[in-house]
Amino acid sequence: MSEKISVKVKHVMSSPVVTVEEGSTVFKASKLMDKYDIGSLIVVDKSGNPVGMITDMDIIKRVIAKNLKPRRVKVEDVMSKPLITIDQDADLATAARVMRNHHVKRLGVMYKGKLIGIISSKDIVTVTPELIEIITEKERITGTPYVSTDKEGIMVGYCELCGEWSDSLRERNGMLLCESCLELE
Repeated sequence: MSEKISVKVKHVMSSPVVTVEEGSTVFKASKLMDKYDIGSLIVVDKSGNPVGMITDMDIIKRVIAKNLKPRRVKVEDVMSKPLITIDQDADLATAARVMRNHHVKRLGVMYKGKLIGIISSKDIVTVTPELIEIITEKERITGTPYVSTDKEGIMVGYCELCGEWSDSLRERNGMLLCESCLELE
């Protein structure tokens, strides 16, 4: 049985979160993004509660491309809402699925009902090569290929014949094979 290699959102997220009030101008939001060299801000209401997110793409598509004046447009008029969040203890695969399902590139990270960070698809992609190295090294040491079974019982991992990654491994003659190698047998 293979061990599950899991990296938590809290280990990859950016923190602290840079925020902007929903009543602020897009100009102020863009100045904050420039100051902190970031592509998004969490939008908060007057009480400091997170209500959405404004991204560099929101500004480009909803302000600049429409020839609106950033000093006159309010953040609340162009922000993405509601804020899609994830718990700090969720794993990166779950975070990636939430992003895909909601068609977003960033999530607010929560801990006990409080916003504590932000995780982006870029953050996940940045650590992926290191995770692959860890899996490969573990395979080399143990001699056991990494295999995982998803909720539907489909095995994913490396084909024992060609060594390629597969999302649908099948067992044949005691070996886990990808679809291409199954056709060769």
